[in-house]
Amino acid sequence: FAKPPTGALRWQPPQPISWQGVWNADRKMPECMQVLRPHNINHYFGEEATSEDCLYMNIWAPATAKPGAKLPVVVFIYGGGSTIGSSGMANYGGQEFAKKGAIFVNFNYRVGAFGYMAHPELTAESPHHASGNYALLDQVAALQWISRNIAKFGGDPSKVVITGQSAGAGSVSLLQASPLAKGLFRGVVAMSGAATGGGGRTRPLAEAEKVGLQMQSALKAGSLADMRNLPADRILALQADCQLGCSGSITVGGANVDGYFLPKTPDEIFAAHQQSDVPVILGHTHDESSNALRQAANVDEYRAAARRIYGTHAEEFLKLYPATTDAQAAEMGRTAAREGIIGRSMRNWAVVQAREGKAPVYMYMFSRVHPYAPGVKIADQDTATIGAYHTSDVPYWFNTFDAYNLFRTTRNWGPWDQELTNAMGDAMVAFANTGNPNTAKVKWEAWTPANEQLIEFGDSVRMLPMDKARWSFQAAYAPAGGGGPTALPATANAPLRARD
Repeated sequence: FAKPPTGALRWQPPQPISWQGVWNADRKMPECMQVLRPHNINHYFGEEATSEDCLYMNIWAPATAKPGAKLPVVVFIYGGGSTIGSSGMANYGGQEFAKKGAIFVNFNYRVGAFGYMAHPELTAESPHHASGNYALLDQVAALQWISRNIAKFGGDPSKVVITGQSAGAGSVSLLQASPLAKGLFRGVVAMSGAATGGGGRTRPLAEAEKVGLQMQSALKAGSLADMRNLPADRILALQADCQLGCSGSITVGGANVDGYFLPKTPDEIFAAHQQSDVPVILGHTHDESSNALRQAANVDEYRAAARRIYGTHAEEFLKLYPATTDAQAAEMGRTAAREGIIGRSMRNWAVVQAREGKAPVYMYMFSRVHPYAPGVKIADQDTATIGAYHTSDVPYWFNTFDAYNLFRTTRNWGPWDQELTNAMGDAMVAFANTGNPNTAKVKWEAWTPANEQLIEFGDSVRMLPMDKARWSFQAAYAPAGGGGPTALPATANAPLRARD
């Protein structure tokens, strides 16, 4: 969907591409430059070729799709902490989803230093006086390609919804804010990630440029031209990343307020009513968030953690999340971590959406625990305690269950799992088709400030009320010390970080 961003096009916005004749598109193409995955973790689905020449997309259509069929279109943006991720991962495939009568699209975008490095020389050479948001410009270019061409595959460009998980959900929120993406989608679905409502930090351009200068110094490169001539592995080796085993020393990743893709911060854009005012689905998983509250072993540790995290507001917290027994402390710790970290980000986005726009908000919580095969060992999970972890909802949205048993059996999927994936997938298709996720099997009421509720996808599908007092407290007082998705096992010296 764009020219290879190599050579002089490294750290340039994606450039249009065209060709004559037939493009041979019989295989997935390389993922963008990143570290490769160990083979014994949960989301290892086979080695992928890796290259800077990576701006390709995958399109799945129903076997009967024809040009002009005007089918709904679901576009997925992968996560990975802005440093890893690939449209080629089996977990993000669209073969089964397309059987529901929709077009499914995913695509690669540049990650890490290749996707986010800003630099004063890059800003100076840009006609927009901007640099560093190349990953997000890749996403805009992909959506523009889809808008121009998806009708030829049977899709309707007026029925495109963009979906994303973790960092991909953050991208979705940034695309909703960016003026460059206006008119390219009719709705958004965000799975456990946000840059709106204070959910993620966007740095000023000048601050991002300092990281680029730090990168140049570490590479001992005399100029931007010298940096473009360096082999990619030299740059990758410097990039700090603890998602797959800590390496590197320079943190590069995330959006900056460049005056072009982001004229202002996402919250400022929403406050000015300049966002894409489209329906949104916002959600999180039941057990993806962890901090000292969740890790407390007993009541005393729970109360001590509350005082460390909420300080002078600890007593108010303990009234909202009371615990007098160790069992209650364990349950309240999980609940408070969920509602105070990822849940807080998603609910804050809903509040901003309702305050600054007119389009409806639908919220969900995914609580189904994967049915692990007995005795299976996974390096980055304790299957007995992981619960409904960060990313665990993705295979249910897209029916990619087979990905988890490609090389060894890790899950024993059952009839309810198939029933649940069908229900969730149908709701996604309905949302793309009409802007409303309700179906015959999924009765999904909208979230409003006056009636806060979400749908739970778990061992049943049901609407649940949200405790307004607790959620309002979490919105007012962000937990000190952070915390995050439980995608990697915590150690004494390493925080929990999202992998996808």
